[in-house]
Amino acid sequence: MRIAISLIAVCALAACAAPQTRVEMQRVNVPVPVECREREPDRPAMPTEALSPGVAPYHLLQSALAEIDRREGYEVQLRAALRACTARVKLQ
Repeated sequence: MRIAISLIAVCALAACAAPQTRVEMQRVNVPVPVECREREPDRPAMPTEALSPGVAPYHLLQSALAEIDRREGYEVQLRAALRACTARVKLQ
């Protein structure tokens, strides 16, 4: 009986002598992938696609120049959609 009591006392004293752990909370921001909900712009009809074979060179040149302007406008829309999808998400 004395051995049991002394063993309990030794264990109790050993528990008091154990170092106390300190819990510290730390906030870590982790990037989370977010689904892009930007609508893809519709591809415009290109003027050279509507030309019939054997069209006059003047009309082909005129259509090609108009197509360059139309493609540049479409590219601006595509870049704006891409920029909206790759922009960083602001955390609150």
